[in-house]
Amino acid sequence: MSDATYTPRLKTQYQDSIRASLKEEFGYKNDMQIPKLDKIVLNIGCGRAAVKDSKKAKSAQADLTAIAGQKALTTVAKNSIAGFRVREGMPMGAKVTLRGERMYEFLDRLITVAMPRIRDFRGVSGTSFDGRGNYATGLKEHIVFPEIDFDKVDEPWGMDIVIATTANTDAEAKALLKAFNMPFNS
Repeated sequence: MSDATYTPRLKTQYQDSIRASLKEEFGYKNDMQIPKLDKIVLNIGCGRAAVKDSKKAKSAQADLTAIAGQKALTTVAKNSIAGFRVREGMPMGAKVTLRGERMYEFLDRLITVAMPRIRDFRGVSGTSFDGRGNYATGLKEHIVFPEIDFDKVDEPWGMDIVIATTANTDAEAKALLKAFNMPFNS
């Protein structure tokens, strides 16, 4: 990826064919109206495991850094909750925001490599949009990514994935993600 002329496969596909098909399908008058990917936010929350062992949040951060290809931030508790033995400022997980080339590369790996490796996979929900064109989904185990060495994982984490688009409606965002071959089940 260090080559300056390299462009991710999905980005090229978007520029060459997806933009034109979306413009025709929704009848946009201006090219700036055509929806595009804005960012992808990945999050791993360790929950009770982080309360018992503070190294769990570091492990989650290292795994998320490997998956994303850029350094993940440690998320900390905002409030103290005595019943859960959580103190303010305690590390609880990790998050990373992907934009540009890395965003397209991650989406490509998610759709073509990670999702097919999920056991009993029947597609992702087609209704997990927020009303403003953003899509959220989750994975039960982060070990479906090839960057994670299964033998070195101390605990499989769940992972939240939020895909933010510039679409104004859920229908436009769904059409955009379908064009990227997102495997919707409905």
